[in-house]
Amino acid sequence: MAHPSAAPAASQPGRTPTDDDAGLAGIGLAGDGDGPGDGGQGGDHGDDGRGGGGRRRRRTRTVLLVVLVVLALGVGGVAWSVHSTEQQLDSQVTKVDDVFSNLENRPSKVTEGEAAGAVNILLLGSDLRSDTPTTGTDGTSGGTTSAEDWVPGSQRSDTMMLLHLSADRKSAALISFPRDSWVDIPGYGKSKINAAFSWGGPSLAVETVEQLTGVYVDHVAWVDWDGFAALTDELGGVDVWVPGTVYDSARDVTWTRGMHHLDGEEALLYVRQRYGLAGGDLDRVRRQQYFMKALMDTFRHQFKATDPLHVRDMISTLTEHLSVSSELTVDDLKDLLMDLTDLKTKDVDFMTAPVAGFGYEGDQSVVYLDHAEDKGLFKAVRRDEVRTWSRNHVDALTIGVVS
Repeated sequence: MAHPSAAPAASQPGRTPTDDDAGLAGIGLAGDGDGPGDGGQGGDHGDDGRGGGGRRRRRTRTVLLVVLVVLALGVGGVAWSVHSTEQQLDSQVTKVDDVFSNLENRPSKVTEGEAAGAVNILLLGSDLRSDTPTTGTDGTSGGTTSAEDWVPGSQRSDTMMLLHLSADRKSAALISFPRDSWVDIPGYGKSKINAAFSWGGPSLAVETVEQLTGVYVDHVAWVDWDGFAALTDELGGVDVWVPGTVYDSARDVTWTRGMHHLDGEEALLYVRQRYGLAGGDLDRVRRQQYFMKALMDTFRHQFKATDPLHVRDMISTLTEHLSVSSELTVDDLKDLLMDLTDLKTKDVDFMTAPVAGFGYEGDQSVVYLDHAEDKGLFKAVRRDEVRTWSRNHVDALTIGVVS
């Protein structure tokens, strides 16, 4: 375990690396160099603005991000649990209206051919900054709000991923965008990609990603990192392998080489580190993806969906921290869950948008995307050929590849 301001902790006793751990060694992130992606000035600071203000709310019906759990389980127990606890969960998820209503010049949605049934969901991991958060367990979760009520600076997205579900539901891909990616933010000019969510909420985040990728986004969901921490605690902790001792100077935490059993608080320290990692922002992306897979594998190995009550508790914990775009109906979700019951983690490709290099824009350290490679990847997303593309570009895969 890692402990702030403490001597290096020993790795978990009696636990040896598995084959999966070895394959993921590059994701555990050894090295403590000060590479060009290692934060730098302005690298880990928040976006400008402060949040606050009320939200219009009413009771609603929905559940989401259970998708991520289903990806790990590959069984029908989750869908059954969602159905049986629907009324309990309805009040916990916040639905957001008007996310897509004012967007212009959107990419065309594929409606014909083999790719017509594919689904693209923008997933955001948010860091709450306002005194009145839009999601959470403090009584503000649940109900409905409007994207037009967004208060600039109220939240920022430390994580941005595009979840692509193939039309035949036999595979999926999670494509991460480094938060320091230097991109065009519609109406604002060039900035880091995470500024889109801070400045304009889910609508501007969707518009930015669609403009960058040419991919039509069907739905958007975001969960604050406290949700992942709570889920980690609900599971009794999650194991991660750290292949080399690293020091997080921003949080005064030392991660020793070996297996670590993380509770929720430690999991947040793990997924948020960038200082001390040789690849900076890119290595943080890899850590986040690795942790998500470890979280899903822990769920699958621990419960194997044989205990619907445990499944319900996991879903309940996560939905308390979840917001979704309101066009995603409960019937849509049920259909999606049933479609995904045979999907395993081996069927999910974890990737990072191809990167050309690092640099500075003013005093900000930034990541420059490789637009030539990106075009090929997002063309594959539009054509529902991501699995084929990933097999020909294994360097883009961030899970199961030793770096």
